[in-house]
Formats: sequence, C-alpha cells, structure tokens
Amino acid sequence: MKFTEDHEWLRVEDDLVVVGITEHASTQLGDVVFVELPEVGTKVAAGDEIVVIESVKAASDIVAPVDGEIVEVNDAIVDEPGKVNEDPLGAAWFFKLKVEDMDEIDKFMDEDAYKEFVG
Repeated sequence: MKFTEDHEWLRVEDDLVVVGITEHASTQLGDVVFVELPEVGTKVAAGDEIVVIESVKAASDIVAPVDGEIVEVNDAIVDEPGKVNEDPLGAAWFFKLKVEDMDEIDKFMDEDAYKEFVG
C-alpha cells in the first residue's frame, strides 16, 4: 500500500488502483454518516475533489491521487457509511481507478513513512 498526505491509501490490483481513507482519517472524522461517490466512467485529474464524506463532526472531500478513470465504486459504503469507520483499510474502499501512469503511485509514502507523517 501507498499513502498520500491527504490520508488516502492506494493499493494496486493488476492494472487498477483501489483508493480509500486511512484509519487515522476515519478516526479524525468521527462517525461517518454519508458518502457520495463519483460516477463510473468519470475521468479525473490528480487533485480533483471526487468524493464527499460527511461525519458527525465535519464534511470532507476526497481528492483523486492521480489522473485516471473511475471504473468501479463501492456502493456498500453509500448504503452503510459506518463501514468507513469499521474497516477503513479493507471493505470500506471508495473507488477503483484505471490509472494513466502507474509510475505515479511510486511517489507516495510507504507505511513506515506514513506512520512517521501522522506521528
């Protein structure tokens, strides 16, 4: 897994990148009560705000970590937003992205660097 400074995690699966938020982010948000995901087929650029997530504490946006196209979204977290708090690094992924340049993933932090970042 790789991690962004925006507290997202990235996991490469074949030619796709699965994106979610870290446990640190889900803890900071508090109880998640609403998730709005992008449409499949949406083309995104790194930095685009593409997910809206609301908790009892705040509303937040999740940005695209790299350029690509949304090929799948996790409707389960729309139906049950609390999953984001229960399993942020697993079942509560947000979307899968077909990435234009997989080498872009290498620029993000590994787990040790991320732990130091949130330290």
